Amino acid sequence: MIRVIADTTSTLTVKDAKEMGIYLLPQIIIFGEKEYRDDTEISSEEFLKKLKESSSLPHTAAPSPALYSPIYEEIIANGDIVLVLTPSAKVSGTFRSATVAAKDFPSDRIIIIDTEIIGPAFAYVIRQTLEKIKTGASLDEITNWISNKCKTLVIYFYVDTLEYLQKGGRIGMAKALMGSVLQIKPILLFKDGQVNPFESQRTKKRAMARISELVKQGCPNSVENNLSIFQSDAMEDALAFKEDFKDFSGTSEISITNLPPAIVVHAGPGVVAVSFFTQ
Repeated sequence: MIRVIADTTSTLTVKDAKEMGIYLLPQIIIFGEKEYRDDTEISSEEFLKKLKESSSLPHTAAPSPALYSPIYEEIIANGDIVLVLTPSAKVSGTFRSATVAAKDFPSDRIIIIDTEIIGPAFAYVIRQTLEKIKTGASLDEITNWISNKCKTLVIYFYVDTLEYLQKGGRIGMAKALMGSVLQIKPILLFKDGQVNPFESQRTKKRAMARISELVKQGCPNSVENNLSIFQSDAMEDALAFKEDFKDFSGTSEISITNLPPAIVVHAGPGVVAVSFFTQ
């Protein structure tokens, strides 16, 4: 049997993981000298409160290899295969931690895949992987599907301020200051495993309208597009997107998901994003 390990950048909760029968590892949130697991020790609401009150930007750390090792040992002892799905190695050290831990075990019993994605789309890939396991798909069929599917993910982000991107090293100080002075509202594109500036608008209203336009241009009108909305401290904006896409997506219900703390650290509160698979 194939057993799946994932982490909280998928937006899955401990309850979700238990119901699905997967192992879920946390990202680590660091405020000063205090560390919190984001699966059990700090909620999204608690994190936002601390973030707004903090005088300095918190940091994140991937789950350590020591968190993977006992899970590997348990799965292998039961005669099963380990399938680890990690967020993009370009934005997280999770893939490296999983790989380091695997060095102490037989290489043919542990498969580690850098999905190059994050967010609700990651959760969708995990759920579809479990369905394929249940229907008897081979390991090669499953890993090939994951690789091909993940390459087609597109995410457009709207961020309310450039402050967190600058502090997190995503943009330079000069650009952040210029954006603040001009009140520029950036649109970011997550594609091929990393975040890049896409374009800027002079107002939030224009930025939101532009994201809507981009999604409608690029997202297939199919149930397999997995059109999803996720946000942090921007539910009103998320609901506006949901209303805008209700007759377009090809799905009966578009989900709105809270961003986990490890992503909000870099984007800041007031972020809303739309993700979809292009094929």
